[in-house]
Amino acid sequence: MPRTLENCPAPAKLNLFLHVTGRRPDGYHLLQTLFQLIDVGDTLHFERRDDGIIHRSTDIAGVPEESDLIVRAARLLKSAVPFTDAEKSLGANIAIDKRLPMGGGLGGGSSDAATTLIALNHLWGTGLTRAELMALGLQLGADVPFFLFGKNAFAEGVGEMLTAVATPSERWFVVIEPGVSVPTAAIFGAPELTRNTKPVKIADFSEAQVWFGENDLQVVAAKLFPPVADAIEWLAKFGNARMTGSGACVFCAFEHEHRANEMLDQVPVRWKAWKAKAIAEHPLTHLLKS
Repeated sequence: MPRTLENCPAPAKLNLFLHVTGRRPDGYHLLQTLFQLIDVGDTLHFERRDDGIIHRSTDIAGVPEESDLIVRAARLLKSAVPFTDAEKSLGANIAIDKRLPMGGGLGGGSSDAATTLIALNHLWGTGLTRAELMALGLQLGADVPFFLFGKNAFAEGVGEMLTAVATPSERWFVVIEPGVSVPTAAIFGAPELTRNTKPVKIADFSEAQVWFGENDLQVVAAKLFPPVADAIEWLAKFGNARMTGSGACVFCAFEHEHRANEMLDQVPVRWKAWKAKAIAEHPLTHLLKS
């Protein structure tokens, strides 16, 4: 087994549309969304240990090591595998180059957890399949299975029912971080949230509807967090702007890179903004067993 895996990508996702279609008896919301992977994200580094300790070697402001999805994912994987006595001494040092904002709707924590499951499944030689890792990932969060699925997908249920979708690869995005962190619970708990959008079938969506669909969470987030509304209003001058996930980041899609560059140059300095390209699959797909 290798001892290290360096520069492991944890790509961000965008929700090209997001509908809330109902609510389960346990309180979880039923969703329909189209997940799009992009070529911007966090980067993780793994080193196998032989003393059983799992340690995050990077400090992350506001995220204690014990509650970090990275550490929880590593421990979940270890607890799910019937290791031999010798293998129980397996551990890991995990470092992260954190780029994605917390509370941004880009799936950063979920993607970090998925990359951790993929990398340690390889480093530890645990041999779990993609489906087995996805089942573990669902215990950590509804978005984690998507990143393990590894392809752009139409998602239903709480986000775990996935159907692969071939989205255009030559698509560029400008993403704006409005400077606020939006707690998911505040959005889903808002009484004014629309919870009865009519379900759709992905086959019913034309490409235009996919790329210019709506996010049912956006109205609530824009009301509760005015910087989100401000960013959407400004970005809408250049195309169909919308929020991703439960916020706070907003984005606009372009068919040509030069158009994205032109728009990026005009973003007010009060916001952080960046360009990303659509990708077809997770960069670590080659480490996954079918």
